[in-house]
Amino acid sequence: MIPLQKVQDIIDKHTNLEKELSSGNVDSKVYAKKSKEYSNLGNIISIAKEYINFESEKRDLEQILQDKSNDIEMIEMAKKDLIEMEAKKEKYENDLKIFLLPKDEDDDKNAIVEIRAGTGGLEASLFCADLFRMYEKVCSKKNWSLEIISISKSEAGGFKEVIFSVNGSDIYSYLKYESGVHRVQRIPETETQGRVHTSAATVAVLPEAEEVDIIIKDSDLRIDVFRAGGPGGQSVNTTDSAVRITHIPSGVVVSQQDEKSQHKNKAKALKVLRSRVYEAEKRKKDKERSSNRRSQIGTGDRSERIRTYNFPQGRITDHRINLTLHKLDEFLSGEIHEEMNDELRLKDQNLKLENLK
Repeated sequence: MIPLQKVQDIIDKHTNLEKELSSGNVDSKVYAKKSKEYSNLGNIISIAKEYINFESEKRDLEQILQDKSNDIEMIEMAKKDLIEMEAKKEKYENDLKIFLLPKDEDDDKNAIVEIRAGTGGLEASLFCADLFRMYEKVCSKKNWSLEIISISKSEAGGFKEVIFSVNGSDIYSYLKYESGVHRVQRIPETETQGRVHTSAATVAVLPEAEEVDIIIKDSDLRIDVFRAGGPGGQSVNTTDSAVRITHIPSGVVVSQQDEKSQHKNKAKALKVLRSRVYEAEKRKKDKERSSNRRSQIGTGDRSERIRTYNFPQGRITDHRINLTLHKLDEFLSGEIHEEMNDELRLKDQNLKLENLK
């Protein structure tokens, strides 16, 4: 049972925000944040108010049942109302628990996604390209904006590595479940004996960090410029347009050479570097709260094998929730990606509910 004081706090907060926002005295810098908070509370406020009233309503119904002077029809009606009220209370309690779950402060952020070919040589690079195309289709389906930051192609026409940003609404809350090792089992086109090969690609999803999220001092950066060319370079430039930025305190290094402008390469590299440093800090805090991390789906660890794509059997299996879908083509086309994501969110939610004090 949820303590009534916690529920009353929701009601009080909603009332106070309503007064504050209607007063016209809210600083413009925090108005949007407070408005969003008020709107979020508005989704649960009616349930919170009814939940508070349940106990007094229950007492009233019990008094009717205990009063022998009441006629049979009234008693039967009270019994029915009590059963319905208890069922409604259980549902409302679950809704309130979900609302009170600790929120991931990064859920509403945009994301930077990094896909790298792992074990499996050229076949792994082809799978890396397959995953990128899958995310492209998911983004298109959801009307999200995808922008390539850097790309390194392989000889087979696949990708050794591709980094891109995704902008839209609540991106990280959806894509964060994609972090980890994705394994593919299929017969390569070059395989003459029909043997199934296993390859892998690593996906890292980082919340896109803004300057207000993490402060990076200029004195903590070492910036080197060099001539673009070779893997990842679209052409061999005659000027030193490529940029390598090292964040000295953390050792994070980002190179960028896809643009012909040194200024653009520096801006893209800083965008990735800021997010990597932010993620490193976030993971450090998560380790300190290790008991909380164990109550969540996966760890976000890019070395964790999360999913297998089996082409001969046309199936995809997510190992974190033991879910298999025999719709591999539809999944890769982005059509049923949300079906898997919904199950991951639900499992994550249930794990957190079990650990909710």
